[in-house]
Amino acid sequence: MVTILIKKNNAPFISLRWILLVTYIIVGIIPLLLVANTILHSIQGYFVEERKKELLSQANVVAGQLSSYDFFANADSRESLEEMILETAQDKDFRIMILDSSAMVVYDSGYEDVGKTYLLPEVMEALENKDIANAQDNDTVYAAASIVGGTQHDGVVLIVDSLADVSDTVVNIAGKAYILLAMLAVIVIVVMVALSQLFTSPIKRMINVIQKMSEGHLEQRIVVKSRVHNEVVDLALACNHMADQLEKVESSRQQFVSNVSHELKTPLSSVKVLSESILLQEDAPKEMYVEFLHDINSEIDRMTDIINDLLTLVKLDQKEIPLNFSETELHRMVDEICKRLSPLASAKNILLDLQIKQEVTAEIDEMKMTLAISNIIDNAIKYTPDGGSVVVTLDADHQNAFITVSDTGIGIPEDELTRIFERFYRVDKTRDRETGGTGLGLSITHATVMMHNGSIKASSKEDEGTTMVVRIPLHQSQNN
Repeated sequence: MVTILIKKNNAPFISLRWILLVTYIIVGIIPLLLVANTILHSIQGYFVEERKKELLSQANVVAGQLSSYDFFANADSRESLEEMILETAQDKDFRIMILDSSAMVVYDSGYEDVGKTYLLPEVMEALENKDIANAQDNDTVYAAASIVGGTQHDGVVLIVDSLADVSDTVVNIAGKAYILLAMLAVIVIVVMVALSQLFTSPIKRMINVIQKMSEGHLEQRIVVKSRVHNEVVDLALACNHMADQLEKVESSRQQFVSNVSHELKTPLSSVKVLSESILLQEDAPKEMYVEFLHDINSEIDRMTDIINDLLTLVKLDQKEIPLNFSETELHRMVDEICKRLSPLASAKNILLDLQIKQEVTAEIDEMKMTLAISNIIDNAIKYTPDGGSVVVTLDADHQNAFITVSDTGIGIPEDELTRIFERFYRVDKTRDRETGGTGLGLSITHATVMMHNGSIKASSKEDEGTTMVVRIPLHQSQNN
């Protein structure tokens, strides 16, 4: 059993719709932003790497040309080489510098740093014959390639280029991407709002119906419009089923109060009529007084029986009566019941036949179960015409014992079978006046069998008879 404890407090009300919407945004949009940001960084990294490869390749080409013409040793070819380098730098729109083996700038296409010493990490590594290209703060790329003359490193070709165009390209892509992402986010939010509305609207309708039911309007029902079966539909159907059961309980309660009033009113009316008859006859003979007092005493006994049975039922419902389970021989118990009721059967010339299929032992409260089975057999005898028969059968399987009582009595209409265990319910309203019953026997029997974790079922045909089957577990669970 699942128990849900709801503690009433002054906590602020937060709509489930907003909770769902915020959850959708966190789960749906934030990951999109993270993915978009990651992709933009990857694009920027890709462009930077491509630029580094391009510049390093160009640096190696220039370094190869300088090595071929022996730039540092051949003064005649230096001027033409510098013109070629300048054209390349202007054409490619980057800066080319030539440094000697001491890292001093001997040529600069920008004419700014000739004579200066560049102790950059890239230059140092190139002087060690390690061509390298690095980006500084994603703003400038330095590509350095060594110039080899003979077996010595004569110098370094250093190409410097700005990454402003790469940043502009990435910013442009990012702008378009974020615009697209914003449009997508708007679409997602609209869809999420619609979905949250679609999800929470049925719940709001259910809450409204339940609130009305709590005010006493038990006829309220939740209208299920969805053609798709899901948990919300299940919840709505469960609420409607609960409302049906509550309506039945309320109807049963009202009927019960009406029946109790009627059952107690009848003997009280009889007592009043009898007592008034005595009071109005001043010279009534003693025999009349005695007869009327006997009748009054009988009506009082009847009221006492009704009240006692009602108290028993209330205690059974509230489980105030403890069950004393013990290993009981059901074949012996049923045999004793039949022997005790056999005089009633004999008085009506009814054959009371006990058929014990096997000896059965079960964990039961013998006293209460004896009363329950006695009620069933007693009813079978009462409502079986003279010369009929009542057959009591005891059998069992590996889990349950089965006590079956079949009679050849007047039977019960099929549409009445489901109500015979209701309190004070009578198929024929005049029967209990004739048989002396309170109308609570089968209700007590049903409650007793339920407390034993068993079941009781009835089948019947009018003018052919009735069969009652009681199932009782052989062993009770530890929870009892």
